[in-house]
Amino acid sequence: MTDLLDLTIRDLLANFRAKTLSPYEYWLAVEARIEAFEPHVAALYAYDPESARAQARASTERWLRDAPKGTLDGIPVTLKELIATKGLPVPLGTAAVELVPAETDAPIAARMKEDGAVIFAKTTCPDYGMLSSGLSSFHPLSRNPWDVSQNPGGSSAGAASAGAAGYGPLHIGTDIGGSVRLPAGWTGLFGFKPSHGRIPVDPYYVGRCAGPMTRCVDDAAVSMATLSRPDWRDGTSLPPNDFDWMDQDIDVRGMKIGVMLDAGCGISLEPEIRDAVLAAAKRFEDAGAIVFEVEPVMTRVMLDGLDNFWRAKFWGDIRNLSDERRAKILPYIYQWAEKGADVTGVEAVQGFGQTIEMRKTCGRLFTTVDAVLTPTNPIVSYPADWASPTNDPEKPFEHIAFTVPWNMSEQPAASINCGFSKNGMPIGLQIVGPRFDDLLVLKLSKLFETWTGGITQWPKPPGI
Repeated sequence: MTDLLDLTIRDLLANFRAKTLSPYEYWLAVEARIEAFEPHVAALYAYDPESARAQARASTERWLRDAPKGTLDGIPVTLKELIATKGLPVPLGTAAVELVPAETDAPIAARMKEDGAVIFAKTTCPDYGMLSSGLSSFHPLSRNPWDVSQNPGGSSAGAASAGAAGYGPLHIGTDIGGSVRLPAGWTGLFGFKPSHGRIPVDPYYVGRCAGPMTRCVDDAAVSMATLSRPDWRDGTSLPPNDFDWMDQDIDVRGMKIGVMLDAGCGISLEPEIRDAVLAAAKRFEDAGAIVFEVEPVMTRVMLDGLDNFWRAKFWGDIRNLSDERRAKILPYIYQWAEKGADVTGVEAVQGFGQTIEMRKTCGRLFTTVDAVLTPTNPIVSYPADWASPTNDPEKPFEHIAFTVPWNMSEQPAASINCGFSKNGMPIGLQIVGPRFDDLLVLKLSKLFETWTGGITQWPKPPGI
């Protein structure tokens, strides 16, 4: 079983094609893995193994006829619960919303179904996707498979837990300030946030992206051909691309790579993370890149302005809820949000303006570099039941200063494992590329993975 779960998507497709392994047989291995881990990590919402078996059987029949629907036919996949699937409620991670079945598939769900992927569950997120944590007023507490006393991060919390626990090769998260990359960093996954609009989302919003969370770079790259097909429902959706997403060759000799070790604001960087990122940068330098330290792109004014803007927007979203429903929102989030009532219109607009300032500083930096390396997360870990790394609603975004600017500048960025702390927790390296050059980020990530060999020993279920 373990050997099957180590197979990449390309390995699986080759076996399906050769009829040496069927999608149904592979699904049974994934199902057994879920049974072993899920009581400990609580990654899933709306898990439906019976439906998954039916989907896997149908895929097996298609492969036997040599007639797969698409690239991901038979590949098990989870979708973050914010990504609507027809007929299932979208709780938004909170007990405050009414559970009304979605009327249609969101773009990502539609693409997965078109390709024949086996959608077996949604994955958990905190209330309204507003935390980097697995804490939710609706879902059970999601935990980090590397150490179940620790947080998987978020808001793609369940996706990170599922990926690190080995629930199949592909998990799709969403990211408006780091919600794919942050949990990927804390759980050892590869998390890819492409250029804004590369993967259509609905609803779309400033900075909001979606991306694959996988155990290796190849699995994310394979999925991008499906995920990046345009959809009219996303008004920021990019035109169709003709990328060869599996084109991974790159020579970094002469490439200018900036290393950012100071985020400009937020939580101080822990020494273990700094050392791991510097060691990663040294590998690029040894391969011939011109590597040098660069100044931060974020400031305290930017982060506080974004906080004001998001508080005001979110208060507007929830202020018309009944008192009974508002009382069900996670207290941490409600305490943060209610101060949005005191943000004036001018202050909210000024806060939004800081997203433009982020674009400017990121754009200026990329006139001097070809790519940037940073820590993904400023700290190694934090308790599973904390709402955020500070656990303080007055300091809610101190951990996103390395990740959020690239959402607002619309640039591709990824997190890849670059080592482990002394207590055995994963450390993430963020790789950032120029706007629209998604392939460069994947190529640099693949090169780094080739150097390190990737993670070869993943977590085992507690007690084994």
